[in-house]
Amino acid sequence: MQVQVVDPSAYTPPYDHALCAALARAGADVELVTSRFLYGPVPRGDGYRVRELFYRHSTRRGLASPSRMPLKLLEHAPDMLRYRRVARRADVVHYQWLTVPPIDLRLLAPARPRVLTAHDVLPREPRRGQIAATRRLVRKMDAVVVHSQRGATRLRDELEVDPKRVHVIPHGAFDYLTRLPDEVSLPRELADVEGPVILCFGLMRPYKGIDVLLEAFRHVRGAELWVVGMPRMEMGPLRRLAARAPGNVRFVERFVTDPEVPAFFRRADIVVLPYREIDQSGVLYTALAFAKPLVLSRVGGFVEVCERHDAARLVTPGDPSSLAGALNGLLIDPAARARLAAAAAAAAAGPYSWDTVAERTLALYRELLGS
Repeated sequence: MQVQVVDPSAYTPPYDHALCAALARAGADVELVTSRFLYGPVPRGDGYRVRELFYRHSTRRGLASPSRMPLKLLEHAPDMLRYRRVARRADVVHYQWLTVPPIDLRLLAPARPRVLTAHDVLPREPRRGQIAATRRLVRKMDAVVVHSQRGATRLRDELEVDPKRVHVIPHGAFDYLTRLPDEVSLPRELADVEGPVILCFGLMRPYKGIDVLLEAFRHVRGAELWVVGMPRMEMGPLRRLAARAPGNVRFVERFVTDPEVPAFFRRADIVVLPYREIDQSGVLYTALAFAKPLVLSRVGGFVEVCERHDAARLVTPGDPSSLAGALNGLLIDPAARARLAAAAAAAAAGPYSWDTVAERTLALYRELLGS
């Protein structure tokens, strides 16, 4: 079976590469069709091919070039048309992301079956017409994969997708990060920190509730808080909130590359995701791979990770008091942290292993090809 996994803008290289490697281990002939990732190294192609077909001219300009994004937009339609020719060789085309849904509606490869993974069921900050375009886009797919039952419900109810086309396949735990040969140590200013560390990791965006976490941290004792990731929001208000906390708050405001990631998670005593909304998060599946105790907002697929596997404490989204209570409770209870860590490790090795994800994904492909 020839499978093409397509992520034109390289939005999620860890997911793309982990899925491709698992599909290849399961016996599929896999090609990842994407663009060059500019923020750092990506996992190497292990058993599958990688074709950087999209945005070849704009990626050469580099991140700092002011012309990169306008040039990328100019390249988009020609590259999507070029991909239509490449797609003829595939038995299954599996889109991970589509960069410009209103345009992509008219440029999809005619190859069938077509599968889309709805990493974000709906845009969190939609522009005018974007939700309508997303609705039309998912209806052009033979199957839509989501990572949770709540995501499936939203697809059926809010985007009116035929339930027969909606398939729940879990996100995999990023266990490859636990065995990187080129792992990098913590930055010098963090390496000598003593005492418990609470880690909030990932791109900083308003919906992730970092402000709620900083309000909660005013009532947390006996730990440091590390907020790590590239800002995608105004940082001034967050720094002012951090200054009011009695405990130490450290910001690492940049993109953290794969070789740097393990050191942050190995050092963390608790990983917290105080999101206001989400379906699933790659940070969650990184924390599971490192067997970390988790505190999660009661939103989206987070609830299923807790209720099915007992691998997290759930708190009310947007409620600093609830969040502070959960953090304090775990900080003073090492046995509870150990139980959550063991549950996280079991979930990562079982239902959230990439081999399990690949088996279920290949079963979907066979079902589509058979019909």
